[in-house]
Amino acid sequence: MNIFKLSIKNIISKPLSSILSLALLIFGIGIISLLLQLNSLIKTQMDNNLKGIDMVVGAKGSPLQLILSAVYHIDSPTGNISFEDAKKIKNNRMVGSSIDLLYGDNYKGYRIVGTEEKFLELYNAKIKKGRKWNNPLEVVVGSKIHTKLNISIDDELISSHGLRETGEQHSDQLFKVVGLLEPSNSVIDQLIVTSPESIWDLHDDHDHDEEHEHDHDEEHEHDHDDKEITAMLIKFKSPMNIIQFPRQINENTNLQAAVPSYEISRLFKLFGFGIETLTYLAYLIIIVSGFSLFINLFNSMRERKYEMALIRTLGSSRRQLSMMIIFESLILTTVGFFIGLLVSRLGVMFVSSLMEESLNYNLNAFGILNEELWLLVLSIFIGLISSIIPALQVYNLNISETLADE
Repeated sequence: MNIFKLSIKNIISKPLSSILSLALLIFGIGIISLLLQLNSLIKTQMDNNLKGIDMVVGAKGSPLQLILSAVYHIDSPTGNISFEDAKKIKNNRMVGSSIDLLYGDNYKGYRIVGTEEKFLELYNAKIKKGRKWNNPLEVVVGSKIHTKLNISIDDELISSHGLRETGEQHSDQLFKVVGLLEPSNSVIDQLIVTSPESIWDLHDDHDHDEEHEHDHDEEHEHDHDDKEITAMLIKFKSPMNIIQFPRQINENTNLQAAVPSYEISRLFKLFGFGIETLTYLAYLIIIVSGFSLFINLFNSMRERKYEMALIRTLGSSRRQLSMMIIFESLILTTVGFFIGLLVSRLGVMFVSSLMEESLNYNLNAFGILNEELWLLVLSIFIGLISSIIPALQVYNLNISETLADE
């Protein structure tokens, strides 16, 4: 007698109670798995964008806003800072390397960032087609943008002032696409990158044609000494400087220094309570599903006592009947676990689509986390615990009494 097949038939024979137990488990597993996946994916995405950045310098304001705008490009900047003041920070002996950022314009909602070529190296961004910019108003385009907007080499882009495409268009100054970037799984995938001179020239009231004739090396840099930048990304020579230098800037200058790792950690703590509450609720639902499964098996066993006794008379052992009950429970909990994982992945896809529209982030990673393997262990454990008492009752079933009662 195939006990496994018989267990499946028993589950199918009582669909309502089986579906109730299954639904509760799927719901609990799905919520926990979804939270684990989103937490892992967002942290991975944020860590990818923090590589090589110890400190961000910008205008006074909210340090978190400065980090979100300068590192993740999902908020408005706190303002501009003097290029001369930025150079003083850059020349400090504690600074290992720095990258200037200028932003405040967009193309169809995607940010245009004026920066140095080191910005591409920071995110390990490779040119897929074309080349890097050599002249002002030449741009390279991130992978998500040129894929989504079908942008090609030599296309001309009309930028808009501000970070929304509803801003005033700079129709007299066109950006020329000279390079397309490969995917890097970082924020640069949704940026249009050019030189600082491009942004300065775009907003300059002087004759642009005359300015473009100059070699934009040291002479051009000198022309722009009186200009402003939006923010600066700093990498320290020593990790110890992260304690001292930001405080010096905040206390002794009119600039603001923010440490990304600290601010992002603080952001996660703000959301931590809500996520923790949802996780506890999901675990409670899983426990309730275990009780539901126990009641289901217990009632089923009582209803089928006569059937069990008949199976025993046909040659099945006590151990086989007990294993049949255990199999029923384990089948339900294992199926519930895998359907719960599927539900969580659908949830990740849904959240991903929402975040891609609002934040230009795409969260596509569907590997099984170590924590989810523990969820599988928990599901199996609940299945075993739920089936112990019914399995013992079946094991101790008195065949003669049961048949006589019927």
